[in-house]
Amino acid sequence: MPSTKKDKFIIVGGGLAGSLAACYLGDAGYHVEVYEARGDMRAGGIAGGRSINLALSHRGIEGLKRIGLADAVLKDAVPMRGRMMHAVDGSLSYQAYGKDDSYYINSVSRGQLNVTLLEAADAYENVTLQFDQKCTDVDLDATTVTLLHGETGETRVASADYILSCDGAFSAVRAAMQKHSGFDYAQSYLKHGYKELTIPAGEGGAFAMEKHALHIWPRHSFMMIALPNADGSYTCTLFWPFDGPNGFDAIKTEDDLLAMFRREFPDAIPLMPELTKDYFENPVGSMVTIRCSPWHWGGRVLLLGDAAHAIVPFYGQGINAGFEDVLVMRECMDEFGEDWSRVFPAVFERRKREVDTLADMALANFIEMRDHTSSRWFLWRKKLEKTLSKVLPGWYLPLYTMATFTRIPYTRAVRRAKRQDRIVVAAALVTVLAIVGAIWVLIR
Repeated sequence: MPSTKKDKFIIVGGGLAGSLAACYLGDAGYHVEVYEARGDMRAGGIAGGRSINLALSHRGIEGLKRIGLADAVLKDAVPMRGRMMHAVDGSLSYQAYGKDDSYYINSVSRGQLNVTLLEAADAYENVTLQFDQKCTDVDLDATTVTLLHGETGETRVASADYILSCDGAFSAVRAAMQKHSGFDYAQSYLKHGYKELTIPAGEGGAFAMEKHALHIWPRHSFMMIALPNADGSYTCTLFWPFDGPNGFDAIKTEDDLLAMFRREFPDAIPLMPELTKDYFENPVGSMVTIRCSPWHWGGRVLLLGDAAHAIVPFYGQGINAGFEDVLVMRECMDEFGEDWSRVFPAVFERRKREVDTLADMALANFIEMRDHTSSRWFLWRKKLEKTLSKVLPGWYLPLYTMATFTRIPYTRAVRRAKRQDRIVVAAALVTVLAIVGAIWVLIR
């Protein structure tokens, strides 16, 4: 659409949050320039090796719906209705995500989703996409960014009225904010890394395992997961410690790798003909939690997505939280109009506590996924949650359901889950005491 607003925005970062924000602002009529450090993936292809598949769910879908992109994204998604647990002996156990098949998350390709969003942003006449443009410096007060061209090595300065920082966990914009007093910043790395592997499609695009499930091989201090792709393949991710006997450093040769897989993931070996090739060619990635405050500067600069709150991927909410950031910005625009000195602080106030809570949930869920998902206690608790949500649908909602299938704020969801659990435990104790009392009366 032709631009109808005078304000100009620079968006640093053309990844998922940045390209969605470009769509929102372009649709609202603003001049938008997006600067992305990488090349244009629409022309150069989608690189593999670091692209943990995304679990797109309600919050992210709502963000896409607001700009009319949900259907285009979901047509290539694979619904996952639960977890399929793989024991060392090859036995399987299934845990549904909800009380029926209407509860599912969507496996989507990170790269293809980014391409879809870039194409949507590029369709606006008032949005310009520029690639191979790495942001090396930011003048927050002048709202200018210094850009380094990846191929020519030339630098230039671009200016705008406002800057949105969507340049990821190692944001150059946030780095500029960190130089000023009053800005709080903390980062924490996991002692685990990740590596991408592949289970290819079978003959005729057949799925080698259950199609509509997120597959997990929980092994206490480490694990492997696999998410289905529309072409019948699976994107697998190893989450291993960097060090130790079950870590990446212990794998020096193909024999080391195959011995590890025969011991820990024997049922996966026949499904992975390119195991050794994938393992030794793909890099090991790190996982970091980043918290900072505030996300805005002088009513003219705003951090969104991983630039504001990088989290580990174990609750499947990273992209959903990033898209919800952008959706909340749009909601604040609806409320405050073009008063960005109110919009930007409002986004921070409404999101900061929520994503800090989510970061804690993601770290806790890593332990649950790798250590507890195959335990009898965990399976019993999930069955109880499912039963209670069916019997008491207006009262009992599991935490995972609230986080994944609603837009209930994460902090409120955690409080409600704790309150529900206390009531359930108290009711169980009363029931046990009543039974014991009845037995005692009978045997006297």
